Amino acid sequence: MDRHTSFRTGGNAACFIEPENAEQLAKVLSYLQKTEQDYFVLGNGSNLLVSDLGYDGVVIYIGDKMSKICVDGSRITVQAGALLSQTAHAAMEAGLTGMEFASGIPGSIGGAMMMNAGAYDGEMSRIVEFVTVLDPSGESMILENETMEFGYRTSILKNRPFVVTEVTLRLQEGDREQIQAKMADFAVRRREKQPLNYPSAGSTFKRPEGYFAGKLIMDSGLRGYRIGGAQVSEKHCGFIINSGNATSEDISELMDEVIQRVKERFGVTLEPEVIRLGRFG
Repeated sequence: MDRHTSFRTGGNAACFIEPENAEQLAKVLSYLQKTEQDYFVLGNGSNLLVSDLGYDGVVIYIGDKMSKICVDGSRITVQAGALLSQTAHAAMEAGLTGMEFASGIPGSIGGAMMMNAGAYDGEMSRIVEFVTVLDPSGESMILENETMEFGYRTSILKNRPFVVTEVTLRLQEGDREQIQAKMADFAVRRREKQPLNYPSAGSTFKRPEGYFAGKLIMDSGLRGYRIGGAQVSEKHCGFIINSGNATSEDISELMDEVIQRVKERFGVTLEPEVIRLGRFG
């Protein structure tokens, strides 16, 4: 799984399946429900930490084979495997504004629905019209924006076993050059402030209400703190990076250490954005 996560760590999955379309995906889900097998739905792996021991269940990878993007007026219909960066670029090419914030987020559309991905004061909940999902039996249904239960880095998909197959976004007409310039500005700001030259999962922790996770970590004296090959980034303390040959256990232990130290110093409990899959500790 180190080939399928942005941390570049993780052991083997017991079984790895890549469906080519929603029909195949529905059949896989139906079979797994009937046989009562554990499974995990994987997108771009940008918010995932897989155990060094691997994962005993089935990994369903929704990627390039389900990544079509279709622009129709001010609407964009996107399959779940398409990257946010690809979708933002397609919007820009069509002269549609509203998705510039997502151009540098290293995730897929499907994952962005679960996390209500956001950056630079934008988030997916503001541009989603409806989401097509499959339930565990493989039945398709449509969830309107209002029924997605979007919140800060969360949605109904965090609590219900639905799998996204397609998303319809509603954007606004804009000036292509201005859209492109805004995306370029965001890209420069990311390069200046974020450790993009190291494997990571982006912001490791959610923003606590009234605080900034990175500042709490920095003020706890943890800038550059290491466990094995895992390190709190010196460039941005909100990022835990794989500085070289880190194991998933290194990263997991460092996450827990950061949580403990910030709790002791400030009484604030940081909540990871990163999902841990498999056995740790």
